Amino acid sequence: MEEPAKDQYKKTGTTTIGLVCSDGVIMAADKRATMGYYIANKHTQKIYMIADRIAMTLAGGVGDAQNLVRWMKAEIRLYELKTGKRMTVEGAATLLANILSQYKFFPFFVQLLVGGVDGKPRVFSVDMLGGVTEEDINATGSGSPIAMGVLEQLFKYGAPVEENMNVAARAVQSAMRRDAGSGEGIDMVIITPGSVKRLGPKDVNKLLS
Repeated sequence: MEEPAKDQYKKTGTTTIGLVCSDGVIMAADKRATMGYYIANKHTQKIYMIADRIAMTLAGGVGDAQNLVRWMKAEIRLYELKTGKRMTVEGAATLLANILSQYKFFPFFVQLLVGGVDGKPRVFSVDMLGGVTEEDINATGSGSPIAMGVLEQLFKYGAPVEENMNVAARAVQSAMRRDAGSGEGIDMVIITPGSVKRLGPKDVNKLLS
């Protein structure tokens, strides 16, 4: 994910992934923020909880992405207060797509994943013009082709989170080795019907060992 420098704003760095498992979803990302060829930050958060069981990953311009996180949190909270119901993962992805679609002539320079659990695990990819796709494995950012190669080979469809956590870690690790826009470690969030857990560096290192 890049800092919003005027001459580099349209370029996207980053590797983020979302995986649908039998009992939950895995969201993972690197921690590097770049500004052109300069590493602007080594501890950038790219996975945000926008509801109790829904997370959003960020790739693209930092300012645009963080603005959308705040916007989504506010809209979801307002929806829940008005209806007394929790927003579904698909509802959150559709809301985000509608926001982005309204600004397609002055777009937010982002690539986003929305994932969570609302009866079943789901992950949606939302592009900067409001296009939405749903798949069991998704990746965004400049490192995504490398990460997808690992996921296509190692991901276990229909398996529980426990069996795919190391796959997620290895996919981001592979991208960091070859993509200059990705690096500085791996952040990972596990969402199941009963819990949300963010893995620390020691937990991630165990998955890679």
